[in-house]
Amino acid sequence: MENDPERPGYSYALMSEYLPFDRPVPFADGGTYAEAALRELTDPSRVGAYLQGKSVRTISDSDFATIARAGLAETLSPENALRLVLDPGQVDPDTLELVRAPPEEQARRIEQILLNRKIRDANFRRQVCDAYDDRCAVTGLRIVNGGGRAEVQAAHIWSVALGGPDVVQNGLALSGTVHWLFDRHLISLTDDYRLLVSHNKIPAELRDLFAKQMDRIHLPKDEKLWPHPAYVARHREAFCAA
Repeated sequence: MENDPERPGYSYALMSEYLPFDRPVPFADGGTYAEAALRELTDPSRVGAYLQGKSVRTISDSDFATIARAGLAETLSPENALRLVLDPGQVDPDTLELVRAPPEEQARRIEQILLNRKIRDANFRRQVCDAYDDRCAVTGLRIVNGGGRAEVQAAHIWSVALGGPDVVQNGLALSGTVHWLFDRHLISLTDDYRLLVSHNKIPAELRDLFAKQMDRIHLPKDEKLWPHPAYVARHREAFCAA
């Protein structure tokens, strides 16, 4: 918690290690509320009065599981398994079992799903690739195979191993080779999203990838999804130290 410097008595709650939903889960779906306490109200007109002063409230484990499952519906959809690298041959048997389980079973095992690294990576990949339109931020190339899987990968700017979050602002869509160079801090970004390249450390045959080094990289149309300066600064520090 951090105190709000402008409003005495108020504080900010700092969240980390959370998994963003694929989409917002509606407060009510088809007239049915997501929370048991609201479903128990016999008079719908009392909902507003019940919620007065309860912008933050406790929900049951079962309601949380149902809401979380609904929020991750796209990541867990069998139709997206190939695109998100959750198909057989790409994931371990336990993860495959979770992905293939019926929605009710997934809700029952939601904690396993939220903590599963492969599923978290798939969720992160979906968000980043969608934001960048499946296009490499450095080369600008967009290649999608016949099965719908994009050639680009979702790269963390501030690595998860060092505490980086699974959010779009901590990601870049990069082709495999560029991703490899980025993870090894052989390339990085300036504050205005131009490339920094360790030309003396990169094989000569790869230097053509950075012919447009002084141009701004390809970024999402939504500026709110651009790489966060704090994450870029962390990566650049490692680049300078490499």
